[in-house]
Parts: sequence; structure tokens; C-alpha cells
Amino acid sequence: MRLVIFGLTISSSWGNGHATLWRGVISALGRAGHRVTFFERDVPYYAAHRDLLSLSHGNELRLYASFEDVLPDARRAVAEADAAMVTSYCPDGGPATEVVLGSRALKVFYDLDTPVTLDRIDAGQSVGYIGPRGLVDFDCVLSYTGGEALAQLQAKLGARRVFPLYGSADPEVHRPVAPREELRGDLSYLGTYAADRQEALSALFLEAARRLPDRRFVIGGSLYPESFPWAPNIHYMRHVAPPDHPAFYCSSPLTLNVTRGAMAAMGYCPSGRLFEAAACGTPILSDGWEGLDRFFTPGKEILVARTTDEAVAALSLPAGEVAAIARAARERVLAEHSAARRAEELVAILESVGSVGSVDSLDRAPAR
Repeated sequence: MRLVIFGLTISSSWGNGHATLWRGVISALGRAGHRVTFFERDVPYYAAHRDLLSLSHGNELRLYASFEDVLPDARRAVAEADAAMVTSYCPDGGPATEVVLGSRALKVFYDLDTPVTLDRIDAGQSVGYIGPRGLVDFDCVLSYTGGEALAQLQAKLGARRVFPLYGSADPEVHRPVAPREELRGDLSYLGTYAADRQEALSALFLEAARRLPDRRFVIGGSLYPESFPWAPNIHYMRHVAPPDHPAFYCSSPLTLNVTRGAMAAMGYCPSGRLFEAAACGTPILSDGWEGLDRFFTPGKEILVARTTDEAVAALSLPAGEVAAIARAARERVLAEHSAARRAEELVAILESVGSVGSVDSLDRAPAR
């Protein structure tokens, strides 16, 4: 299968969750014999923090300065593709959608930010990566979020066929490694600053650090404001590059996952950090939200806390009990949440949608 993607970024992991997910899934697609061309606008923000210059396994990264400049190549690539996809937060979502809908390829939209999309729709705000006709013209819509979000994409944006395609981890990248002294902590947290995570982060991390002044707490991530309420026993790393993520996780006996507010409220929206940390063999302490047990079994594969008391209690559990939870979570990721598994799911979805009137027999007249 040949797939063309118009997305936010795959070349820079700085301040976004798209890049790491795509790297794993596209690499897995390539290993399985599929070919992907990823179009990314070359914006200064990501160019300054670029940590990937090319794709492996015959896949192609196309960086471009303006969509007008790359339009002929984009049309040519889509014309040769079996499926063409536009993703949420694609900076050229409008013109990219026109290219996709005007082609003979299977037409796909992938919303990696469904709770944000639906929140903006409910608030009457514009969504730059979705046109005035919503999602009705796409052959299928994929969502990083499952549960009720799938029905809302149909009801509010006219999506005809909707499928969940959740986050994942690439075991070739995220795997157990030796800890590093400069990354050591009793509890770690890896995540970009977001205001809608602050309440849970305060309860489960910051207040726990204050109650346990003799323990070391480690935060890695960008965009933290100067007014952030640091404590003397909190060590901050402004950016942890993707190659260092496994060492970051493996250097603490427990790592924290905090879900963004809109995603926690929607439910069924696991952060990729969950799968990545579990693949590294690191025990996870997470906030709670509807659908979490769809991905990991609380108490057996993951620890869940809603209060500071529960977070502190988790830090006091016997090492053997916590290690058993980590082993079970890693086994679950390798079996159900790997990048290769998501690549298989993606291909199966596209083939199933194509078979409704197949990639060869679909009505391919250009959308109006």
C-alpha cells in the first residue's frame, strides 16, 4: 500500500505528541512493505529543534516552505497513492484536503487531537484543519480517542465511518536500558507544560514532592513558565530528546502520567507516554479517567492515583510489587500497543473501508 500523509510534524518531537507516534508507525509500515510519503511544512519552530532528517525503510519525508511550492509534487504523490490522509493540526489542512478530496485515493482524516477538536466545535470556534463541510467527504475518519468521541465526530462533523487508532510505542526505540545518574529520581514526569494538566500535576507530583523533601523528583519537558512552583527537590530538564526517553524512564522506579484536561474528560484517550514508559519496563502511576482499563488493568499493570495521599502511597509500595506491575505492563504493550500492532490496525481499517467499494471500485469522482 502507498500512503500519503499531510501532517503537523514528524521531523521534530519538540512540544508535540505527533512526531514520536508517526515515527514508530511509519517505520513499522515500511518494515511490512508499505510505503509512506509524509508532507511537513518546514516551519522555524520545528526546524530549530529538528531531530529527524529522513525516514527509513523506503519511506519519504517531504519538507516544504509553502504549500503552493509543493502543490505539483503533492498532487503527483496523491495520484499514485492508494490512500491519502490529512491530520489534525496540519498547518495546510485546507489546501491539503482539497488535494486529497480531488484525487482517486482513499480519503482519510486522522484526528490526533479529537477532544480539542470537539471542544472547539462546542465553543463555536473555528478549527483550522477542518473545512466548512466538516468530515463528511472523507471515506473514513480515524481518531486518537475512542468511546463517545467517535459518535460525536459523526454527529457534529458528519464523519461517515469512524475508527479509533490509539497511541503506541516502538519497542525498538522504547525498551529497558541502563539508568543514568543525572536522570535519577524517585518519581519522574515527562511532558510538555499544559495549563489543563496543572491541577493533576500539582496534586500527584508537586505536592508529593513537598511532602517527601528527602526524595528526588524529576521533570522533563518544554514550555514550563518562570512562575512554575518549583521545589528544591525537583530537578528540571528543559528538553529530553527522543533517544534519551528510555534512559529517562529507566532512571526512576516510578514515572507519572498526567492526561490533558480535555482528554481526561472525554476518556478513552491514552497518552503515548503511557505505552512508551511501559515498553521501557518502568512502572507507571497515572491519573484516572474513563477507559483507562481498556489499555491497562489498574493494580496489575498500572497504578492509579487521584489524590496526593494516593501518589505518596504509591511511592511507598514494595519494590517487588511495583516491578511485577511494570513487567505486566510491558507484556501488554508488546502484545497490544506496539507501533507494529497499530500499523497492522491502520492497514486493516483502510482495506476494510476500501472493500466497501475497494480501493479499485470506490466511487472516485472528485468531491465537490
